[in-house]
Amino acid sequence: MLPDAEAFAIWITGLPASGKSTVAAVLAENIRQFGIRVAVLESDVLRKVFSQQPTYDEADRDYFYQALAWIGQTLTEHGCAVIFDATANRRAYRDRARKTIRRFIEVFLDCPLDVCIGRDPKGIYRSGREGQASHVPGLQSAYEPPEHPDIVIQGDQDDPEQATRRIVAVLAAKGFLKGGEP
Repeated sequence: MLPDAEAFAIWITGLPASGKSTVAAVLAENIRQFGIRVAVLESDVLRKVFSQQPTYDEADRDYFYQALAWIGQTLTEHGCAVIFDATANRRAYRDRARKTIRRFIEVFLDCPLDVCIGRDPKGIYRSGREGQASHVPGLQSAYEPPEHPDIVIQGDQDDPEQATRRIVAVLAAKGFLKGGEP
């Protein structure tokens, strides 16, 4: 476990189906190879814990992302590195975490909407187009990309392993990781 002052958080944001979960999984394993305890806070999993029937409207999302940021802050304060695997379609949601977690980077997984729609492993876009979901980022709800992300990953081009190496390099450059390789 890292001492309190050394824990950090990484928020991976991007449209649904942009590749966030894949990059988060590879990144978590890579960080563990440094001997660091890391928790992946996956929004799809945690939403089911916080609400049996989330509405995904603005009030629901605001509550959820406030709680998610608090969990991340608490974990980092206790020496656990955190990876947020969450769309967080509004900058304000991610900025809330950035303000409360001292050692924080934001990763933008930039992927064209048509590619995300073509992947759609969870049927999110299909549900939105069929009227079963009314708050899908990129369709009915706006997605606000980061204005100044620490790193941009091309979700339709970058291999998850290459993306992870680039993220680890940013973590090392900021002094969050010692060295650049496990």
